[in-house]
Amino acid sequence: MPDTTLTSLATDGTDLHQAPLMEELARRVGVRKITVLTEELLRDGQGSLPTSVTRAAAAAIIRNPWAGLPVSTDLAAETERIAPVLAKVLTDRLTAALGGAGQIEAFGKSAVVGLNGEVEHAAALIHTPFFGNLVREFLEGTSILSFSDDRAEPGTSIAVPMWHKEAASTRSHYQTLTLSLSDAPHPDEIVVIAAASTGSRPHPRIGDRTTDRPVTAEILEGILP
Repeated sequence: MPDTTLTSLATDGTDLHQAPLMEELARRVGVRKITVLTEELLRDGQGSLPTSVTRAAAAAIIRNPWAGLPVSTDLAAETERIAPVLAKVLTDRLTAALGGAGQIEAFGKSAVVGLNGEVEHAAALIHTPFFGNLVREFLEGTSILSFSDDRAEPGTSIAVPMWHKEAASTRSHYQTLTLSLSDAPHPDEIVVIAAASTGSRPHPRIGDRTTDRPVTAEILEGILP
């Protein structure tokens, strides 16, 4: 069977929720491994949380299809082929870990390329509609996704920022989930991550844009000697 994108499968009536189908598609686009990290926050600082918050990150380690190619290489075709599949398999893991899209309040994304690739290779797999639009759809969000992208060796800590999936300026949901993968990315690989949280940052109390008073540089006049 020839390679096909998630988009083309959707138009031919195939059920995209069949796990074996998605796993086969993931193999075909070069995924070596999928890792899921889940953590439940019960206490932070001097106080316990009134309601626990669960956060999760799903990471796909994939062969870099552009490793070693000139910087003039067009990334569009492979992006369209690979990114939708990653969006589906990663959000499937997140919804399974967090109890469904309706339980998710915050989300984010990250991509890290190995040393034989360009940062643009990582960006290509998360910064286009072929990934971001589908992550929003599958996680029932409307905000753009906060993000990070980088080049790194295996074992490097990867910080994935998150914010509210429907109101990006809501400060209570600004948070970061950090993970590291001992064997990824290899020099010719890319790690693509989607992360989500069922709640806010612990003990949020720094206000919000709706409650901020106007602040300009004039405030320094009352601070500087």
